[in-house]
Amino acid sequence: MNRSTNKTRIQLAVLLALTVIFLILSILAPLFMPNDPNHVNLADAKQAPNEAYPWGTDWLGRCVFSRVLAAAPVSVFSALVIVGLTLMAGSAVGIACGYWGGKLDSILMRIVDIFLAFPGMVLALAVAGLLGKGLNNAVIALAATGWPPYARLMRGQVLTLKEKNFVHAAKLNGQTTVSILFLHILPNALRPIVVTASLSIGGTILSLAGLSFLGLGPQPPLAEWGSMIADGRGLMQQHPWIVLYPGLAILLTSILFNLLGDSVRDALDPHDSHNFFQKTKRKRNL
Repeated sequence: MNRSTNKTRIQLAVLLALTVIFLILSILAPLFMPNDPNHVNLADAKQAPNEAYPWGTDWLGRCVFSRVLAAAPVSVFSALVIVGLTLMAGSAVGIACGYWGGKLDSILMRIVDIFLAFPGMVLALAVAGLLGKGLNNAVIALAATGWPPYARLMRGQVLTLKEKNFVHAAKLNGQTTVSILFLHILPNALRPIVVTASLSIGGTILSLAGLSFLGLGPQPPLAEWGSMIADGRGLMQQHPWIVLYPGLAILLTSILFNLLGDSVRDALDPHDSHNFFQKTKRKRNL
């Protein structure tokens, strides 16, 4: 068990370091651009990768490498903002429902049920269609439709924790509701919320890219991986590099954050990981 725990911690530390490095490089991306990502030069359109354009050019002669770098902070940090907004909104609703209950709980949970009854991407498309095109509207659409799972998860945690002895002791000591929520309940309820948020970053990047692919995300000339794929999909067979590199950027970034989420889950819940290894050993012995 100690070896497994140490391995999990090392893996988490490595992935955290890689993620931090990736985020720093995303911020510093403009320093590595060999060309202006928005410069249109039809004379250089659809060029294969070469010295001047390491990843080739698109149908307008723009440098694909520079545009992929320019799109990195847009795609990644927008996804992080979305996850942060959904986490805060869902947690607030879940705390209110779980702690006070009553009619408030019934009304809000029915709203949550309605949201969960529909695929999240379909709702996001509907909201984004109502709000209009643009990066801000895409972020709002995904945040407005992504909070219900956090609300239900936080509600379950609060319902369990508010019956614990340490919460009853805090009430007997005369602590206010705010102090009980923020000093006793919330810190103990955050573990599954943090795990869920870390696991959802990769999916959020894909969702944002999906909205951009459909034309509801960032608008030209702002570069974004999903919109870059949409612009080059008609040329994919003749000039595959236009779509290949933005697609690889989405794939690798999603894999990185998914691996980070798995490591966070294993690190915050070592008991389940230990049980998993024990069950695996038993099956092998059988």
